[in-house]
Amino acid sequence: MRPRAKMLRGLQGLVRELLSEQERGSAGTRLSRAQGYVDGYMRAMLDAGDATGPELLALVGEERRHLHGPATRELAWTDSTEEAA
Repeated sequence: MRPRAKMLRGLQGLVRELLSEQERGSAGTRLSRAQGYVDGYMRAMLDAGDATGPELLALVGEERRHLHGPATRELAWTDSTEEAA
């Protein structure tokens, strides 16, 4: 498995774990830690150029669909730097 593919699989597992913790109603500290892992992993992939924002959103969306079913509506990706201007 290529490093990028391996990283995406790792992130997929972290997102799945985070969503499962939310589903179980875990304590705030446990959820915060899981969210921090996911955020840090995503930031590292973005900074290294190993993934794009839309790719990461698609990964999270797929995991949510897998656990919670389809979304009620779709939102478009916007770059946060554009919104801040």
